[in-house]
Amino acid sequence: MVSLDSSSTLISSSEVPVFPAPVLDRLDRAEIWCREHGQRLTETRRQVLGLILSDVKPSGAYDLLAKLRATHANAAPPTVYRALDFLLETGLIHRIERLSAFVGCTHAIDCGHGCDHAQWGVHRAQFLICRGCGKARELEQDSVAVVLLEAARAVGFQPESATIEIEGLCAVCQRKDKAADSDQA
Repeated sequence: MVSLDSSSTLISSSEVPVFPAPVLDRLDRAEIWCREHGQRLTETRRQVLGLILSDVKPSGAYDLLAKLRATHANAAPPTVYRALDFLLETGLIHRIERLSAFVGCTHAIDCGHGCDHAQWGVHRAQFLICRGCGKARELEQDSVAVVLLEAARAVGFQPESATIEIEGLCAVCQRKDKAADSDQA
């Protein structure tokens, strides 16, 4: 029997997570990418990545721990933090500092558009974080990255990574706010 838990992650009766097909596809691609790059996506790392990819909002470490305990009763914080460290180092997830939470990233897997990783050393990202619904959307605007890179180098600084976090309201939450304002008027 398969049921949904409160986070909409599919859980089977044997307590082994069953992720939606698009997440399974990303997990399989991540596993292949890791193998091709001399890394190993262990079952625990795969489950943590699957939990992150399944969530529509950024996931905190202790939220992930609580979900992981459904399949690993003895999971402890170091288990999750080791998996998160690996996933961050391989570029399969991002940490959103403002929220102390994590989101999935397929850039490492999908990168075929010729970005110059040698300039930064790692993938750079910009995030739009909605203060209404809590969702985060990743952008990758090369023009922003180029301006930052040039400004840093102009003052003799060699950047290794860059993440920009912009907080505001997404289009859905803006519409809700406008509707609420018009109802009160």
